[in-house]
Amino acid sequence: MNTGPAVQMRLQRAQALAHQGDLTGALAVLEQAPPNERIAVQTLQVDLLKALDRKEEALAIRREQAALAPRSVVAQHNLASLLGDTGRNAEAVEAARRALANGGDAPETWLVLARALSACSRHDEAVDAYGQAIKRRPPYSDAVRELAQLIWMRGGTREAATAPVLKALKGAPGDAELLTCLAVVLLYGGADPREAWDELTRRAREGGVRAATVEVAASKFAVKFDMGVALDHARAATQLEPGVIESWANLAETLIASGAADEALEILRQLLAAPGADQKVLALHATASRVKGGGDPLGLDDISGLVGALTIDAPPGWKDLPAYLADLKTALLVQHAYENHPLGQSLRHGTQTPVDLTLVDDPVIRAFFVAIDGPIRRHLAQLGQGADPVRSRNTGDYRLNGCWSVRLAPGGFHEHHIHPKGWYSSACYIETPPVVDAGGREGWLALAQPPFPTSPPLEPLRYEKPEPGKLVLFPSCLWHGTVPFGGDQPRLTVAFDIVPV
Repeated sequence: MNTGPAVQMRLQRAQALAHQGDLTGALAVLEQAPPNERIAVQTLQVDLLKALDRKEEALAIRREQAALAPRSVVAQHNLASLLGDTGRNAEAVEAARRALANGGDAPETWLVLARALSACSRHDEAVDAYGQAIKRRPPYSDAVRELAQLIWMRGGTREAATAPVLKALKGAPGDAELLTCLAVVLLYGGADPREAWDELTRRAREGGVRAATVEVAASKFAVKFDMGVALDHARAATQLEPGVIESWANLAETLIASGAADEALEILRQLLAAPGADQKVLALHATASRVKGGGDPLGLDDISGLVGALTIDAPPGWKDLPAYLADLKTALLVQHAYENHPLGQSLRHGTQTPVDLTLVDDPVIRAFFVAIDGPIRRHLAQLGQGADPVRSRNTGDYRLNGCWSVRLAPGGFHEHHIHPKGWYSSACYIETPPVVDAGGREGWLALAQPPFPTSPPLEPLRYEKPEPGKLVLFPSCLWHGTVPFGGDQPRLTVAFDIVPV
């Protein structure tokens, strides 16, 4: 492989452009490489293609590398990893096993294998593969966290899900990532906030851990029982990582919850001056403005203008929308492979599909993206352009940035939340329980109510009644949640995020 001065200069030019944010220009520099330099630039080329969401092109390179070096552990591992990223999980299992058969034994390869097995619903094998990864690196926080998640989502108890985390912490009591993982399992597994806070802070103290992520987790527990303690943790996080937006956003959130909206607004105005639109910061700024009794200066309280309620189209091949929704329901239920909600997300008492639906090779599910395209484009056309953080990004075009299905059981709901990686988010209703028509808004979508206490209390600015085939589009920075519902019938939805292109 040619690694001479010419190659190094080409790589440096590409890296410089990438650091400036010009990923397309950086990729063009690499694509102009002559044949004798081609192999040497492929690693960076793949990274750029992935960053540009051109994973199919990156996968073609990985396939070629693996074909040229079938006995290479690295080539087979890299292929397995990207196959998993593109939803080709059965192939990913085969490639990961080839890497291991070739002599590979790295915990990273076992993790790639475990993820692929889990996505294929080969859960017992996945548990074993996660265990092999942890055996080779006991404090491997990614593997420990995903194993805990798998145990929980398969229907395990909170105690069963925390077991691998606690085992790992015995050998690495000072590992901040493992402590943060423990906090997530306790928080989303329904532990008592005070008891969870006691355990987290005790372990942090005994392990000598001072980490912003642990302080943020402690503040989220403490806000349930002692606002002063919550503020102390939130401030400590900003001192430990003063350059991290997440820590400051958490402090602003805690300040709003404690009644100090003015101080929160001072922080949020500074955060808004940073490049890019952080969805959590936008949501908190709108909330603090409402608490102060005024409108949102950024215009994010324009609910009627920003939120769209549409009906999806019947895709080609189906006589009408009800016929398509019936088939879509059947296809989606096949994808629901777990018994409990995922950890670290808003869902309570229900299940979520584990694989991005855009990667699922099912003609019924693929037809969904045809069915929503027209409504999305119609909403963007009606939205128009403007100076606010939402309209200013509107190009009239979009791409999907993740898609999943949620099946809420009776008694289920979504806690109020935002989507940090989206521009617009959605709720598309496939099957709705009879109770949504009972007049009490059970199971309805609630918009613009924060997930934390405020003074005065803030109610939703809008409710949307679920109806089969209805698609609600709203800015990803808008708080949204579900009113809990009773009865004996579940609620099935598809949700996705989009970003402008």
